[in-house]
Amino acid sequence: MIKFGTDGYRAIIGKDFTFDIVEKIAQAQAESLKERKAKKVVVGYDTRFLSEDFAFTVAEVFSSNGFEVVVSKGSCTTPALSYAVKHLQADEGVMITASHNGYKYNGYKIKGGYGGPATVEIIKDVESKIDKTPVLKGKKDFQILDFTSNYLEKLKSYFDYSIFRQKEIKLIHDPMFATSIGLFNRLLEDTFVDVIEINHFKDPYFGGHHPEPIDKNLSLLKAKVVATEADLGIANDGDSDRVGLVSESGEFISTQILYALLLLHTVRNRKFKGSVVKTVSTTYLADRIAKKEGLPIHKTPVGFKYVADIMLKETVAFGGEESGGYGFGFHIPERDGILSGMLLLEMVMLYGKPITEIIKDMFKEFGEAYYKREDLKVEGSQGLDLVKSLKDKDIKEFAGLKVKEKDTTDGVKLIFEDDSWLLFRASGTEPVLRIYAETPSLKTTEDLINEAKKLI
Repeated sequence: MIKFGTDGYRAIIGKDFTFDIVEKIAQAQAESLKERKAKKVVVGYDTRFLSEDFAFTVAEVFSSNGFEVVVSKGSCTTPALSYAVKHLQADEGVMITASHNGYKYNGYKIKGGYGGPATVEIIKDVESKIDKTPVLKGKKDFQILDFTSNYLEKLKSYFDYSIFRQKEIKLIHDPMFATSIGLFNRLLEDTFVDVIEINHFKDPYFGGHHPEPIDKNLSLLKAKVVATEADLGIANDGDSDRVGLVSESGEFISTQILYALLLLHTVRNRKFKGSVVKTVSTTYLADRIAKKEGLPIHKTPVGFKYVADIMLKETVAFGGEESGGYGFGFHIPERDGILSGMLLLEMVMLYGKPITEIIKDMFKEFGEAYYKREDLKVEGSQGLDLVKSLKDKDIKEFAGLKVKEKDTTDGVKLIFEDDSWLLFRASGTEPVLRIYAETPSLKTTEDLINEAKKLI
């Protein structure tokens, strides 16, 4: 069974991610597109082992099925591929990437003609067609284009570049050996921003870490920021649709705090109005900011495709999730780690103060928030069984906190009287239970997580 997860199909290279399987997915997507009278497909790929070869295999299948095919000239980011789909007026796109997964993995993402994740309906249709028709191969008629340059020019158009010439500032960028190498240098040339890159060569092993911009993977970035007295550090994941931030003190800033900062910057400083979209595992600061700014808020299951779906139906100012992927209403309906990084830099320049001071000001206005997540390996169906049992229970109190609401949108989320929350989500593809918590106190957050772990 070939099943797409929250963000595409991913599997271990040579085991469940092979040329044969990639051809079958591409053929199924081609059949789905033919039924919709589509004619043009765009293909991009990241820096992983064999990604380029997989991409040209996909291109061959589409070409053999009679489609006009455009392939990226070299590796590119996922947001660059998504922008190319819309900019080139293609019907759909394919991005060969496993995003933040380890080096053993690769993946297949489908993008809609609007420049964002394919809808749930499209994914289900493609899944239903896998292995139903013979794979067509043999025709290699496709165009090669530079997706990255067009994408960077689009990003530049969003900014008044005089802001980056107000004063000298030092930025450390960690592309994590992947697709964002050199991009901030290109975006910020001829400005007063001194960009210093680390881990800036392509390494299919990603330096021995997952290319995921989370605290445990950014020790070098944190040390480099402190050692060079930089103003901030920015990291991007394997396909650059996510962002991580390190403050001037070398502290990793939670992705939940990033969500709140970017939301505030978008609606207050940039004055872009619309609804706010958050997934079930996202900070309560989003609700407080939306309420104060008079903006409607939507809550979705985990997965940016659900956020993008709302962005296609109405004007959304800002949407995102706790994993560090954020989308902006003035851009395409896609997570964009490069644009997020540029907006964080713009925010620091506008306020003229360190990121830690900006966060303190936000906490004074909206309350403090401390978030933690743990992914527990469990036995067999332990995680799924626990979540099911919690759905069936009437829970009035947990760890001494009174429950005011139970949300079962995606897993089981207990929301307490002070807006604190605890979420249990079990993976449907691996024996993992994810436990999330956010409260106004770091100690309370840790206590909640520890109490939750006792249930396993």
